[in-house]
Amino acid sequence: MLSLKTQQATPFISEEELQYLLPFMATAHRQLESGTGPGSDFTGWYHVPEINTENNLQRIEKVAARLRESSDIFLVLGIGGSYLGARTVIEACNHHFPNFLDKSQRGAPLVLFAGHQLSEDYLAELCDIIEDYDVSLNVVSKSGTTTETAIAFRILRSFMEKKYSPEELKQRIVVTTDANKGALRSYADEAGVDSFVVPDDIGGRYSVLSAVGLLPIAVAGINIRDLLDGGTWAYEKYLKYEDGNINDCINYALMRHLLAQRGYWLEMMVNYEPSMTMFTEWWKQLFGESEGKNGRGIFPAGANFTTDLHSLGQYIQEGRRILFETSILFKSSQREIKVPRQDDNSDQLNYLAGRRLHEINQTAALATSMAHVRGGVPNMSLEVSERSPRSLGALIYFFEKACALSGYLDAINPFDQPGVEAYKKNMFALLGKPSYEDLRAKLMEEINN
Repeated sequence: MLSLKTQQATPFISEEELQYLLPFMATAHRQLESGTGPGSDFTGWYHVPEINTENNLQRIEKVAARLRESSDIFLVLGIGGSYLGARTVIEACNHHFPNFLDKSQRGAPLVLFAGHQLSEDYLAELCDIIEDYDVSLNVVSKSGTTTETAIAFRILRSFMEKKYSPEELKQRIVVTTDANKGALRSYADEAGVDSFVVPDDIGGRYSVLSAVGLLPIAVAGINIRDLLDGGTWAYEKYLKYEDGNINDCINYALMRHLLAQRGYWLEMMVNYEPSMTMFTEWWKQLFGESEGKNGRGIFPAGANFTTDLHSLGQYIQEGRRILFETSILFKSSQREIKVPRQDDNSDQLNYLAGRRLHEINQTAALATSMAHVRGGVPNMSLEVSERSPRSLGALIYFFEKACALSGYLDAINPFDQPGVEAYKKNMFALLGKPSYEDLRAKLMEEINN
C-alpha cells in the first residue's frame, strides 16, 4: 500500500553515516516500543488496535449516523490537532467541489470548519451561510478554554440556541473533550449533550485515529473502519526493528536526520493532488510541533505541484541548497479523463492526445524530481496505491511513527510543545484577562517604548 523510494536522496549521504546511526535508531525504536522514552505518557496513539474499543466505535458510528440524517451542514470547531486530522481525511477522500453538490449527491452534510482562527469576517459570513440550513456541530478541545475555539463555540452556540428548542439542540451539539474536567466537560454534563473523550495519553497532533478525528470523518460519510484498518496495516508492517531491519518508516526517519546533518534543514512536503493540501498542513503541524524545540528540528514546509512550480520552482532549482523534498505519489486516480485530439492542433498538444491526465501528472513528478536532484535537492517519494480511507490511515500512522523516531534521534521530546504557550500568554495579557496584569504592564511598556 505504501512504498518509500530513496534513490534520489542516497547520493547526498554516505553509507558509513547510515551505519553509524543504526545503533541510535535501535535505541529510539526500543524507547518508543516500550514506552520508556521522553514524553512516553503521550504514546497512546502508537498501538493502533488499542486506541478505540468496539463499543466506542459503534457509538461514534451511531451518533454520526444521526447527525448525517438531521444536518445539512456539520460544523467542526477546533484548532491544530483538534481539527486538522479530520479535515485532512475528509478533503483527501471526498469530492473536490462538495459545495456544489447537494446532500443527496454527497450522501452526507457539508462539513465546514471554525474555531481555528480569529477572523471576525470569517465567522460572520459563516453565520450568514448557515442561517437557512439545518446545522449540527462538534466542538473539540481538551481544556474547553482554547481561545479561538471557545469564542467560535460561544458565538455559534448562541446562534443555535435561537434557532432550535433546548431538546433539539441537545441532538445537534456534540462535545469532544477531557473525560473528567474542563469547561466543555462541565457544559456537556450540564446540558446533557453527547460527548466523546480526548484521550489523556494522545496529544492533539497524534489524535486523528481517536474520537477526535473519527467522529467528524464518520459524519462526512467516510468509512472509519477502513481508515483504522489502514492504520493497523502500517502499525503491523512497521512494528519490528530487529537485526538492523530497516523498514520504510525507519528509513524515512534515518534519511531525513542524515540530510539535516548535511545542512538540509528544511523539508518540503510535495503533493500532486490538490485534495492532499490539508494533509500537508497536518504533516506540518505534526513535525513542526514535535521537532521544533531546543534550537533544533527540520523546518516543515509544503508545496502543491505542479502549481507551485510556477512560483517556487525557480528557488527550489537554483536557490540556497538548504532543502530536500518528500513527495506523495498515488499510483492510481479515482476518475479517468483523457486529452482529446484537435484537428487544428493550435495548442500543439496532439502528441498527448488519448493519454490520461494521471499519466501526464506522474510524468511531471518524475521530470521534476530529476531536475531538482540535478540542481542539488535531495528527493524522496512515498508511492501510495490509491487515494482512499485505508491508504490515508496508513499514511497517517507512517508519519506519526517516523516523527516520534525523528524526535528521539535528535534527543528531544517529540510529544510536548512548550513554545506554543508564549503567544497565548501575551495575547491574554494584552486582552486584559484576569491574573495577567503584571505581564500586561510589561508588554504595554515595551509597546510604548
